[in-house]
Parts: sequence; structure tokens; C-alpha cells
Amino acid sequence: MKQIWIRKRLVKGLLALTLLAGGNAQATELLNSSYDVSRELFAALNPGFQQQWLAQHPNDPLTIKQSHAGSSRQALAILQGLKADVVTYNQVTDIQILHDRGRLLPADWQSRLPDNSSPFYSTMAFLVRKGNPKGIHEWQDLVRDDVKLIFPNPKTSGNARYTWLAAWNAASEANGGDIAKIRGWMQRFVGNVAVFDTGGRGATTTFVERGLGDVLISFESEVNNIRNQYGADNYEVIVPQSNILAEFPVAWIDKNVAANGTEQAAKDYLNYLYSPPAQRIIADFYYRVNNPQLMEQLKARFPVTRLTRVEDRFGSWAQVMQTHFASGGELDKLLAAGHQ
Repeated sequence: MKQIWIRKRLVKGLLALTLLAGGNAQATELLNSSYDVSRELFAALNPGFQQQWLAQHPNDPLTIKQSHAGSSRQALAILQGLKADVVTYNQVTDIQILHDRGRLLPADWQSRLPDNSSPFYSTMAFLVRKGNPKGIHEWQDLVRDDVKLIFPNPKTSGNARYTWLAAWNAASEANGGDIAKIRGWMQRFVGNVAVFDTGGRGATTTFVERGLGDVLISFESEVNNIRNQYGADNYEVIVPQSNILAEFPVAWIDKNVAANGTEQAAKDYLNYLYSPPAQRIIADFYYRVNNPQLMEQLKARFPVTRLTRVEDRFGSWAQVMQTHFASGGELDKLLAAGHQ
């Protein structure tokens, strides 16, 4: 039903653009560089903004193009010349690097929009097969010898970094912060990974279409949408009690919008994501929003879970990247130890 609704919205929006483009109008084009599993979300969001823009700028039809991959790969593509106007990522560092390495936007980019420039957020969840045959309920169940995991490679996927940090945090809670025990737990955790895909969508394909693994770990939004897409009777969604706050930061790329002449459209587009109609669509895709009234209405959809903010538990994202995911960091050490 949702896919039919999305298609109708897209056809309606494209028809309006086609009719307007028949005149002498100069079309504006936006390129949104986004993370790997956000395709359907923005397919649903974009027509509403196009209609809003056309109502305000009747002689300036708008086209929105999407680019999707693991968020770190997307950021690298921009640094290498991809002229994206806006980025809608799932990790702060993948936007921050556009300032640090490319000076493509200012250092204070995160203060330019509400809620640390994150119009929505999520957390991690487990997708298991019908009947939950392995009895998976918490992070501790994922280090058993009989469990095989599917999630992307934290080197290339922001999605997977949140998975790693949520698992590390759960291991720390279970072992009283004992670093040796945490590392031992995490070694068993990564040792149970059957396939390390480069992005979240690849991991979904591995779990659903190739039938590998017992548990797919991904954003709560993603696993719920997979369950709806591939059959609610075929899968179950588990949200563990200990979890991580996954913010989804957005930004316009100052250098690119100046070159492309798209600054106003880019800013309006990102502000639209905070509007009530957009927030409702976002929540319909199982993302959580900073709207208490809407979240109260939808509380049955979002299980109660204890969310730990990355910065509060692990320090700055720069520290996180250096400690856990840089060459020679915790991830590399545990992977190497597992191959010895």
C-alpha cells in the first residue's frame, strides 16, 4: 500500500514538473547525497517539497536527484568532486569531514538547523526470521556460537558504526567496564559476522535475498521497512533494551550551492524536513522525531529503549573514529585477532 502511495505521489509531482517545463521556465536541480538505505524515505518526501517549491516559485520548476551509498563513501565522492547541494547522512563525521578536508561548509554547520541539524533519529534493531528460531532478544544473544550476524562494514558504513558502538556499550554494561572482557566479547561478536557488506542495503540483500545469517542488525527504521516490504509474517523485529542514539544530520554544502545557484532551494529543502507533513512521513518510515505530540500518537510503533548518546559515552566523534575505526584501531585489532 505504501509503495502504491509513493508511486502516485511521484507521478503527480513529475506530471506537474513536465507541464511547467513546457514553457520557458528555468528549472532548478538539487542533488541530495544520502546514506545507503534512505531511498524509499526520500522518494516519499521529495514530491511534497517539489509541490511546496512550485507553489512559491511557479516559474522555477524543481528537480531533485538522489545519490545513495554508504555515507562515508558518499562523503568521499563529494570531496572528489561530486557537486551535491545537500547531504542527508546518518553520522556527524561524514559531514564534518567535508569541512575538515574540503572546507566545503563552515565549522558551525551543525548549529544552523534545529536539534543539532538532525530532523530525525533512530536506533539499532535486530531483524530475525519468523518465530525467532534462535531466541534472539538482547546483544548478549549475538555472541553465542550458534548465531550468525549480518551488518555492514564499519569502515564504510555509518549504520555499522552505530551497531559497533551499541554492541560495545552493551558489552561494557554487562562486564562492568572491564576492557579485557569487553574486547573478548567484541571479538566473539565480530567473529559471528557472516558477511561484511559495504553498506546497509547490501547487508539487507545478503540477509533477505541470499538467506544468509540469523540476525540482520540495522537501523530500527530499516528493519521495520524490510519486514513490511518482504512480508510481516516472515520476519520479526527486536529492539534491545540497551541501545545507542543514532542522529541523522543534514547540511547544505555552501561551496557547491554557491557554484550551482541553489542556495535558497537547498536551505528550503532541509527546513522542509522539519515541517509537520514531512515529520509525519518520516515517522511512517519508522524513524523517530523530536516532536513529542507525534511520538505520543505513535508510541505503539516505537518500543521503549535506553538510548545512549555517542558523545556522552565515547567522547567526540573524532575520538570515536580514531579509537575504534581508524587504521590500527579497535576494529582492526579484533579482526586481526580473529584471523590468528
